[in-house]
Amino acid sequence: MPLVTIRYQSCDSSIPSHPLGIKPLGNQYLVDGPNARHHIGSFQALPDELLSQLLEFLDQRSLRVLGYTCRFLYAHSVSEELWKALFLESPFGQAHEFAWLGTWRSTLLGLSKDKQIRIECNNVFSDVLHRPFVCSHVPMERFVAHIPRGNQISRMEDMSCDEFATKWSNKPFILTKAVQPWPVCQTWNLDSLLKQYADVEFRAEAVDWTFSTYSQYMFNSHDESPVYLFDKKFAEKMSIQVSEDEGAAYWKPRCFGPDLFELLGPERPAHRWLIIGPERSGSTFHKDPNATSAWNAVIQGAKYWIMFPPSVAVPGVYVSQDNSEVTSPLSIAEWLLEFHEEARQLPACIEGICRAGEILHVPSGWWHLVVNLESGIALTQNFVPEAHLADALAFLKEKPEQVTGFRRDISDPYGLFVERLSEHYPDLLEQALSELKRGRGHKKRLWDLAVGSADEDEQPQKKSAGFSFGFGFGDGDEIEIP
Repeated sequence: MPLVTIRYQSCDSSIPSHPLGIKPLGNQYLVDGPNARHHIGSFQALPDELLSQLLEFLDQRSLRVLGYTCRFLYAHSVSEELWKALFLESPFGQAHEFAWLGTWRSTLLGLSKDKQIRIECNNVFSDVLHRPFVCSHVPMERFVAHIPRGNQISRMEDMSCDEFATKWSNKPFILTKAVQPWPVCQTWNLDSLLKQYADVEFRAEAVDWTFSTYSQYMFNSHDESPVYLFDKKFAEKMSIQVSEDEGAAYWKPRCFGPDLFELLGPERPAHRWLIIGPERSGSTFHKDPNATSAWNAVIQGAKYWIMFPPSVAVPGVYVSQDNSEVTSPLSIAEWLLEFHEEARQLPACIEGICRAGEILHVPSGWWHLVVNLESGIALTQNFVPEAHLADALAFLKEKPEQVTGFRRDISDPYGLFVERLSEHYPDLLEQALSELKRGRGHKKRLWDLAVGSADEDEQPQKKSAGFSFGFGFGDGDEIEIP
């Protein structure tokens, strides 16, 4: 495919030319020929952004027919975001197994390659149409190369429970040897999972697909924000054991100490997930639910992480006054293109790559974005360590409307947690409640004390459409879908 050099802000890169020939808006001033936008009749009154929103109201037949009227409307009508929404609303959205044909449009319409037409759109100039293509093809290497020395996530082979509790519970780090004894590190890869679990249905954002169907999608799609397999019931579906007993597939790393949410037994929120995704998939900036900490172990592939302490105002990420809503760019790639360079200059920025056989710690309350640098598998778990008990109690007590993951019949998660703590760890509970009474439930980290509150004037910004997650409420999944 021929290459064209495109400049977005200060970021130069060689990006493949758009398969339909669509070009950035600014290129119209460099061309003497006709402009396709001049031939769309009354639609000329609408900016491209509004035109795209208008097309969201069309059904698949109307959208397809409109696309055959002229080149400019054809270019809009084949937008994958439009067809993804139509796919999810159709019976396909409830299907568990089908033939993936490379795009949402071709799959929904049943168009194999020999039945697909491609209309040249060389005289279509639109950033709205061209930018998603750029975001789905911009090389990730540029963002992960040459990480400044002061930004690098600390790496070590392993650590003890005492080291974690006294020195590292408030800091991100990567352990390079802690999970390598896990059997899954030797036996799991994408090929082996496909052979063993091809017919098993897994949750992938808004859909439940068999792993064979998801594998077709994973290796034959070019979405700006790829669908991410993120399943909380994987252990039951795969009939694997998670414990230190003989025959277990893996176990929680010992260095993190007791997980106090385990006291809730079957009433605890969902806490562990199997994560599988293609290159470029991942999650946009978020904090983990219920003030929990987390670990994320890479079984296959590699993940890039960029992280910030709780009170830092992350460039391009805007938070409501009560911290209940987060707005950010539409995709991971868009944030990286627009804000990565600025964010990397902040003194609090922490970043690094977690590779296969390694595990990363996410402290309670830390902002983080993660993206797969290659197709891969990971296991993750949220937990409440002793060092962050007061934070979890404060969240459950003071922000009940933001608490996620508990069954609907559990009306008072805070009271339930306090009850279990009083039975098993009364001294630890007393210490945490004393902190709450002194107004220190959300313990000030050193960085918080240095920079103060992160409250900022709210600024308008597009709602995040990248992948993010909650624990899931009841039997459903609180997964935000692009």
